[in-house]
Amino acid sequence: MNLLETKAAFRAGTLEKHDYIRRMHEWHFVLFQYRELMRGTQVSRIEITDDEVIMTARDTGVRIVCDPADHRVAPVEILNFDAYEVEDARMIRALVAPGQRVFDVGANYGWYSLDLVKTVPGVHIDAFEPVPKTFAYLKRNVELNAAQGITLHNFGLSTKAETKTFYFYPEGSGNASLANLSDRKDVVRLDCELRRMDDVVREGRHTVDFIKCDVEGAELFVFQGGVETLRAQRPVVFTEMLRKWAAKFDYHPNRILELFTSLGYRCFTAKGGRLAPFATMDENTVETNFFFLHPEKHRALLERHGPGAT
Repeated sequence: MNLLETKAAFRAGTLEKHDYIRRMHEWHFVLFQYRELMRGTQVSRIEITDDEVIMTARDTGVRIVCDPADHRVAPVEILNFDAYEVEDARMIRALVAPGQRVFDVGANYGWYSLDLVKTVPGVHIDAFEPVPKTFAYLKRNVELNAAQGITLHNFGLSTKAETKTFYFYPEGSGNASLANLSDRKDVVRLDCELRRMDDVVREGRHTVDFIKCDVEGAELFVFQGGVETLRAQRPVVFTEMLRKWAAKFDYHPNRILELFTSLGYRCFTAKGGRLAPFATMDENTVETNFFFLHPEKHRALLERHGPGAT
């Protein structure tokens, strides 16, 4: 019996009081185990309310409402593995200056957006999340943190403005994609809105300084729809590139590298607090997150954080 079934059995008179108390203590003792589990991780607090479970990041105080169905929301990943993309997050903070504008493409529950708002003064985030359920959690987390400077957009970015089918499964909201990455037959299909980055920038008259992009294999299409912005404004770009996800869209991540190279960018990974040059992806590549900087536009950043920095 689970926790609720145990209590129901006692109320129904099928479980004696002394046995009920013993069994319930076994369930309650998990609370104290969580206290031990959190030590040494990025999660410092777990709150249980009538309606929500909220986890708090130790270093920033960011609070995230967790979906009970989601196995891989960032705070749960932290409980499982102690930390969540710490080196990349530190590098992002180092590359975003106070007052700059960031596009968070594939914002999910808002982990990166909220991290930047907490750590970089005056930053403005445009957070793009097309999946309605995930967007609702994003909105709730922004409200929960009383975060100023985050503008929410319930659409994704791609090569053109259209409505497309997304594939979503509740156990992994971060894997929602334009392709059925899980190959599950019970995956949920949703119609979601897409727009071009260049159109969003032009209509909003935005100056974009930094782009974070994690859209589960469709990253190439985001950048193809933003070529004018990349060429004219040359923002720093942080993106996921995975061979297995890109293959679902019939391209290799090296096409993203080629696109950025044609625009004058160089590619890096974050290693030991520095930007390490990265040339090309092959079957031995283990890195999944990459930074693109323009040597001319971002000379000062490369001097400060590049491989030759001291």
